Amino acid sequence: METKDILRELREKHNLTQDQMAERVMVTRQAVSRWENGETQPNTETLKILSREFDVSINTLLGSPRQLICQCCGMPLGDEIIGRNKDGSLNEDYCKWCYADGTYTYSDMDDLIRVCIPNMVKEGFTEEQARTYMEQMLPKLDYWKRYEELSDHGQFEAFKKQLIGEINDLHIDGMPKVETLNALVGKYVNLEYRLPSGIKVKFLDDRTTYLGNQLESTFAEGPCFGVLANMEFIMVCTYEENGENPELILYKKR
Repeated sequence: METKDILRELREKHNLTQDQMAERVMVTRQAVSRWENGETQPNTETLKILSREFDVSINTLLGSPRQLICQCCGMPLGDEIIGRNKDGSLNEDYCKWCYADGTYTYSDMDDLIRVCIPNMVKEGFTEEQARTYMEQMLPKLDYWKRYEELSDHGQFEAFKKQLIGEINDLHIDGMPKVETLNALVGKYVNLEYRLPSGIKVKFLDDRTTYLGNQLESTFAEGPCFGVLANMEFIMVCTYEENGENPELILYKKR
């Protein structure tokens, strides 16, 4: 699709008139009309506003002239999994798992490979093939080539270790010690819990990246434990296969 068609579709998807669209992005109605007629295109600053207001990448607004891949893990990037900067804008260089709210979530290449291998096996790779592929690809990506420049010099890893200590200090029956925490996007772990009143609620933001892990219960045939945390809270739940019958065990503000 061309930019003019994308902008028209975006406006109609949000049920906006050209006047309303213009107000959202601080231009005139005539400017919106010219975009949709293909006479002009938004300038760089307006593209940034459009991206932020409508949660769509600039690459998409321009008709996807390039294939985006995460410059940390190599995953192809669609708008729904692009990472975000501290101001909430999309960062088209990274996925949500590798870059969350301006923070790089991986500082160890071997750790990233360990996390990626099970997902690649599900797609048909053998473990050996997946490891070889990742070991060859990752050093070519911008984040790892510029690691000394981009790294926070261990601050995020120190934060993860602190979280792990706080979680293990909870001593929850049946839950083994947490050894690692991985980046998890809310959309994929936002389970719905039934409160005593019967109301079902979700506690996470689908767009936010959290730290967490899945742990096998130490009780025979017990449900899995799910651990999620960030700077504000620690949450522990149990659930059965495919996230069925979730039960909230603990929600603790930090």
